[in-house]
Amino acid sequence: MSARIVLDYHDLGPRLEDERSDRRTVAVANGCFDLIHVGHVRLLADARTEADVLVVALNTDESVRESKGDGRPLVPLAERMEVVAAIAGIDYVTSFPEPTAGPLLEALRPDVQIKGMDRDVGSVPERSIVERYGGRIAFCGDEKTHSSSDLARRLRGG
Repeated sequence: MSARIVLDYHDLGPRLEDERSDRRTVAVANGCFDLIHVGHVRLLADARTEADVLVVALNTDESVRESKGDGRPLVPLAERMEVVAAIAGIDYVTSFPEPTAGPLLEALRPDVQIKGMDRDVGSVPERSIVERYGGRIAFCGDEKTHSSSDLARRLRGG
């Protein structure tokens, strides 16, 4: 595995401060990352170019169920973290239980928040948080033509 897994993002803060003391910039990408597909890989490869250190924060199983419904995630958090950590170019993998990444961003204060190309500045729920502490939002990856939810439906025969 290339990335270091830090289960609770609160424990990641001091490590990122060490990175920053070496004048390294930090980017955070967040999401469920259930059923990894090429869209995820493209997003993370593009995100890697936005900062010196790339953190990927995954929704906990409970927060995925709240947003996607019963039966999700299909892959439990520990396994999702291990798979994401194995993707080249990722420095840290962590998790967060909240419905949005707001508290995560407040705690870690990355230089860059990574969002997919299916978003625009007006649709980023954490925009005001990122702008308040002086960070920026970068839109990465390709057009959203891949979806874990679509894959899950197809696997279930729906």
